[in-house]
Amino acid sequence: MQFNQATDYAFRVVLYLAYWPEGTIIRGSELALKQNIPTRFLLKIMRSLMQGGLVKSFRGVEGGYALTRKPKEISLYDVIEAMEGPIVIQRCLHEPNNCTKQFGTACPVHQTLKTVQATFIDQLQSIDFATLVHSEGGKTDD
Repeated sequence: MQFNQATDYAFRVVLYLAYWPEGTIIRGSELALKQNIPTRFLLKIMRSLMQGGLVKSFRGVEGGYALTRKPKEISLYDVIEAMEGPIVIQRCLHEPNNCTKQFGTACPVHQTLKTVQATFIDQLQSIDFATLVHSEGGKTDD
C-alpha cells in the first residue's frame, strides 16, 4: 500500500494551514510556493480537501484557503479519506462476497487483515494536525 503524490501534498497543505491561527486565509499561490506544489496540481488537491470538508475557499483579491475545523479535529486519516477514499487493504474487507475462495468472513486471512486494517486506521485517526504542528516546532516552509 502506498499513498499517492496528491495525498502527500495534501498532508503538507493541511499542516501548513494548521500552523496559522484559526480563520487565517492563505492564498493558493503561497501554498504552492511554500510547499513546492505545482499550482495546477494544488487546485486539484484543494478541490478534494474541500469536498472532504477539511478546507474552505474564499474568492476575491483577499481570497485563498482556510481549514474548516481546528487542527486538533483533523487527523491523518481524514486527509487520506478525502484524497483517496476509505482505506481498504484487501477487497474482501470491503465486500466479503469478493473472496475468490468463497470463504466470506470465515477466512483466517480475512480476519487477520481486518484486525490489521482496524489498527492502522485507529493509528491514523489518533494523529491530529495540532500535534504535528507542535512536533514540527511551528516551521511553515518545509
